Amino acid sequence: MARVALVTGGTRGIGAAISRALKAQGRTVVANYGGNDTAAQAFAAETGIKVYKFDVSDFAACQEAVKHITAEIGPIEILVNNAGITRDGTLAKMDRTMWDAVLDTNLGSCYNLCKLTFDGMRAQKFGRIVNIGSINGQAGQYGQVNYAAAKSGIHGFTKALAQEGARFGITVNAIAPGYVDTDMVRAVPGDVLQKIIARIPAGRLGKAEDIARGVAFLTADDADFVTGSTLSINGGQHMY
Repeated sequence: MARVALVTGGTRGIGAAISRALKAQGRTVVANYGGNDTAAQAFAAETGIKVYKFDVSDFAACQEAVKHITAEIGPIEILVNNAGITRDGTLAKMDRTMWDAVLDTNLGSCYNLCKLTFDGMRAQKFGRIVNIGSINGQAGQYGQVNYAAAKSGIHGFTKALAQEGARFGITVNAIAPGYVDTDMVRAVPGDVLQKIIARIPAGRLGKAEDIARGVAFLTADDADFVTGSTLSINGGQHMY
C-alpha cells in the first residue's frame, strides 16, 4: 500500500512541484491549501491529487484535517511542511499582527502538524518529515525579521525533533531554498530581482522542481540514515 504524504501549501509554486514529485515516486499525496479555491481545484483536476482546505496556523483546524485525512486516505507517514507567508517590513514599521501571522503560519504550522502526526509515525516505526526553511533563515534578510526568525526556527526545530524520532525510524530534515522562480519572487521589482540573480553563482533563479527533487530524496524509504540535516538548494548563493 502506498504511503500517504501530506504537503502543506501543496497546490501552488514549490508545494505543487513537491506534490507532483511525491506522486511520481509512488506516494498517495494529499495537498493542503489555505485560500485559493480556484487554483486548488484546477490543481486537483490536473493531477488527481486530493486537496484539503484548512488553516495550518490553527491547531484545532489541523487536528480535524489530520483526523479526516487519516480516516479517508490512511495514516500520514510523510509530512512536508511547506506552507508559508510573508508580511515584510522593517522592524520600525512591523506591527504585532505582521509578526504573529508569519510566526504562526510558517513555524507554528510545523509544531501543529508534527505534533498531530508524530505519534502515528512512531507507532508505524516509519516517518519522513521535511520542513521547508529558507536561505533567509540562514543568512537573514533586511525587512524580514519575522520571516527570518520563523525560518531560522524551523532549522532548530528540525534538529531537535530529529533526535526524538531517530530511534523510531522517523527522519526529520529541512530544506533551505534560495530564490526560486515563484509568484512571490516574480513580484519583486525587476531591477531588484536582477541584483539578486547577480549574487547567485549558478546565474539563475531556482526552479520549484529543484526543491521537489530534494524532498523526494529526503522522503525516500531508503533515506533512513539522513536526519537532522538542512539541505541548502540555492545555486551557491549562501554556502552554510
